Amino acid sequence: MPNILQEIADSAVALTKGFATTFKMMMGPTVTENYPAEPVHFEDRYRGVHVLRRDENGLEKCVACFLCAAACPSNCIYIEAAENTEEHRVSAADRYAKVYNIDYNRCIFCGYCVEACPCDAITHGHEFEIASYDTNSLVYRKEQLLEPVPASQTSEPALTGKAGR
Repeated sequence: MPNILQEIADSAVALTKGFATTFKMMMGPTVTENYPAEPVHFEDRYRGVHVLRRDENGLEKCVACFLCAAACPSNCIYIEAAENTEEHRVSAADRYAKVYNIDYNRCIFCGYCVEACPCDAITHGHEFEIASYDTNSLVYRKEQLLEPVPASQTSEPALTGKAGR
């Protein structure tokens, strides 16, 4: 019988702590985000739509190693690799991702692709407005995922391979 009384007492203490937290939050100030009038405030660890990053020369960081696609539990990443040439240099490595698609119909935003990437080519951005009535529009292509060329790197030689490696 003392065991049952101890369990009841422990449950009462737990309920009291829970209600105390609830009442404390109810009496505090209300925090409201005035979206869309004000910008949304994200935590640093927020996982939004993916971004394919560029290096300091404006070249793509992705080397088409397929590790992100292999790590993806929902199999939503599709990559086709191509070889870089001196006339057409897309990345600093020997290969680049000719096709890089992410199907957001299937993506669970787990972050395994970001963790698996050895060259930090893919990260989570802060874009979150991807709702659509057409499921075909939720397959993002490389052009949609690739971050823009920095304004200081818009010169043609860095993108065509005429600049040094």
